[in-house]
This record gives sequence, structure tokens and C-alpha cells, in this order.
Amino acid sequence: MGLLSNRVDKGSLKPGDHIYSWRTAYIYAHHGIYVGDDTVVHFTRRGQEVGTGTILDTLLVSSGPARPQQPCQVCTPREEGSGVLSSCLNCFLAGGVLYRFEYAVSAALFIAKARGGTCTLAVSDPDDVVVHRAKYLLDNGFGCYNVFKKNCEDFAIYCKTGLLVLEQGTIGQSGQAVSIIGGPLAAVLSTPLRLVTTNVYGMVATAITMYCASRYAADIGMRRDVVKVSVEDMTSRLATGLLRVAEAQIVLAPIIGSSKLVTQ
Repeated sequence: MGLLSNRVDKGSLKPGDHIYSWRTAYIYAHHGIYVGDDTVVHFTRRGQEVGTGTILDTLLVSSGPARPQQPCQVCTPREEGSGVLSSCLNCFLAGGVLYRFEYAVSAALFIAKARGGTCTLAVSDPDDVVVHRAKYLLDNGFGCYNVFKKNCEDFAIYCKTGLLVLEQGTIGQSGQAVSIIGGPLAAVLSTPLRLVTTNVYGMVATAITMYCASRYAADIGMRRDVVKVSVEDMTSRLATGLLRVAEAQIVLAPIIGSSKLVTQ
């Protein structure tokens, strides 16, 4: 690992690692949890790596890996409509390069990695806990996929940290989503400063500063709208309807003075 790249060799992987691989033209990265035995557990939108249910899917899906003509002899065939999948490492990578997501990085390193979805300030739980969460969610599900609030990176970060975003209407833990939203937002927010900054270089510097600040504040390790939830508690609430999940959002509310969850 280093400042410029989180690329790793397959031989260095250990169970509990959060791994990812960039897809065509680096439009997005697909994330998962390596659980050992050459196996990765990852979250999808009904079997597709990414999707929004809108015209944007034409770009996203075309950027993803082509489906193999012959089914893999190692991977277990997925159930129709299943979101959490188990795949062999080769199928997960789909010909891409292997990277390992970094946890507990310094603020300086986090800012230096300008593209979101590669690292976080948050601390990972022990590897055995991470593997347990991933396997439990493989059997019990992770709710409905949402590209901005509950995507493959959100799944992997939850497995690593046990943290969920509380506030309705906000983005999830995903650094990719923050980057996609943060760039245009930074440009808009920095526009009023044009009276202070009179040249184009100053405006660019201001927008970059705003972008970095928004990424830093939105990182799962810095946010205050998150709570630690056991995987058993979360999935039991999903199964019984006590925790309502829609395609657009997870609806959660904190109990004052408690780390438990209630539904709205």
C-alpha cells in the first residue's frame, strides 16, 4: 500500500480484508469482503454490481464487466433477486486489479487520496467479527440496494465497522458517493467566494479545498449521525418489519441516550 495506490497481491489477502476493483475507465469500483478460501462476499442490486433504476444505468452497467458465457464452476449460482452474493476472487475481480481498502488512516493521507472509496478514518473491528458479519448477511440479506445510500462500499464498511448512518435523507458511508456528490457541490458552494478570489486559479484552489473538507466531514470516521448495530439485531429488525427499508433509503432513528435503533 502507499500514497498513490492500494494495490495488493492476492497472496497478501487475509480473511476480513475489505477489497475492491475499479471497473472500466475508473467510473466506479466494486467492493467486497474477502472471507478466505478464495471467496468474496459482496452486495449488489439484484445481481447487478451497480444501478440506480434510472437512465444512468446505461452508463454504469456498460462500464461493468461482461458476463461470462460459461458459468463459473466454483461460484455458487445466485438466487434470483438476491443482493448479497458469494463469488470466487477471480469472478469478483472480473479481470480487474485487486486493491485493499485502508482503515484508520491519518487525516493527511485521507486528504491526499483525492478520489473517494479507497480509505477511511474509521477503525476496523477484528477480522473474525468482520467475517462473521459478511457471512451472516450472506444468509440473511442487507436490505435494498441504493447507489447513494446503501451500495457495495456501504456493505463492506458496515461489515468492517458495524456502523450505520442514522439520518433519513442523507448519503451513506460510501466514499464513492461522497466524491460523486462532493465535486459539483464544492463548485457550487465556492461560487459565492468569487468576490474574494479574483482569478481562476484561486477559484480552483477554493473548490478543491471545499471538496476535501466535504469528504473529510462526510467520512464514516468523522460523522456523528452513525450508530453501531449488531448484525443480528439489524437483520432481525429487517425480517420482522421493525426496520423498514425502501429502495431509496433506510429509515432509522436513534433512541436518546442509547445506541439501539427504533423505526420511524
